[in-house]
Amino acid sequence: MKLVIFGLTVSSAWANGHATTWRGLLKGLHQDGHEVIFFERDVPYYADNRDLPDPDFCELVLYPDWDSVLPKARAALADADVALVTSYCADGLAACQMVLDSSALRVFYDLDTPVTLAALAQHGLAIPEGARYLSADLIPEFDLYLSFTGGPLLDEIIERWGARRSAPLYCGVDPELHHPVQPLADFRCALGYLGTYAPDRQPGLEALLIEPARRRPQDRFFVVGSMYPQGIDWPANVWMRWHLDPGEHAGFYCASRMTLNITRAAMRETGYSPSPRLFEAASCGTPILSDPWPGIESFFTPGSEILLAQDIDEACELLEISDAELARVAKAARERTLAEHTGLHRARELVARCEELITAMPGASWQAASHQKAGRQPA
Repeated sequence: MKLVIFGLTVSSAWANGHATTWRGLLKGLHQDGHEVIFFERDVPYYADNRDLPDPDFCELVLYPDWDSVLPKARAALADADVALVTSYCADGLAACQMVLDSSALRVFYDLDTPVTLAALAQHGLAIPEGARYLSADLIPEFDLYLSFTGGPLLDEIIERWGARRSAPLYCGVDPELHHPVQPLADFRCALGYLGTYAPDRQPGLEALLIEPARRRPQDRFFVVGSMYPQGIDWPANVWMRWHLDPGEHAGFYCASRMTLNITRAAMRETGYSPSPRLFEAASCGTPILSDPWPGIESFFTPGSEILLAQDIDEACELLEISDAELARVAKAARERTLAEHTGLHRARELVARCEELITAMPGASWQAASHQKAGRQPA
């Protein structure tokens, strides 16, 4: 298939989970022979922190403004099988309209579903943090609404917002990047956390890392992430680093006796929203300590594949687990991840859903004939 995507970024993994998710998924699509064109607005924030300017698994189109990219976007959509817009796309509303006017399968992929729906409920327009990427009236026009979040929210997307179809497409991991490696010696710790500061995650960080660090001065803890305010009272045995390049993430995970996962409030409330960090750490063979949320058992079995704590006492108790038990948990989580949660798995889930819908579309036979004439196989 040929897929045309309008998204936030694939070129920079700086302080966002979209890029790493897309990289694994697009590599999976490329591995299976699909063609992808990814349109990304060239904004200064990501341009200054661009770690993948020329991916070899897709055609990346960096553009300065929407008007300048219109001719190329229209040409790309002319023979596309799937046209897809994502949450937080810098030109999301304009891209939605162009996609909806195309003859391809029209898909919206929400990598921030609880945030999007909360904004739509308040404004009728998805404008969190200034990004305008979806309005309520556009949802019923898409052929498929894919969501990073599963569970009951999928029904709400249909019943409240009028989507024709909704389905989950969770994040995944690229095992070529995240696998057991030599630990980064400077980052060895009892518990490590990789995550950008967010006010609604901070109570979890306090309960599951900062307060346990105060109770366990003999242990070393490490936090890697940007935008933490000056007023946080870090214990002396908590080390901080504001950023690690994606290529160093595996070394950081492997240097941690356990890694911490903390879920954003909206995702924790709705559940069924695994973070990319979960699958990355598991793929690296690092045991995971996480806050609990609905649906987590759909991805890892609590107690045997992931460890859950909801307060300081439970976190401290889990820090006492033996190395042998942690190794068993880590091994089970890695096996589950490689069997179910890689970018290739997600790519094949995406293709399967799209192929099913394209086959059922009224113009499917015409599309197949036109693709064969153009020298491409039909979806």
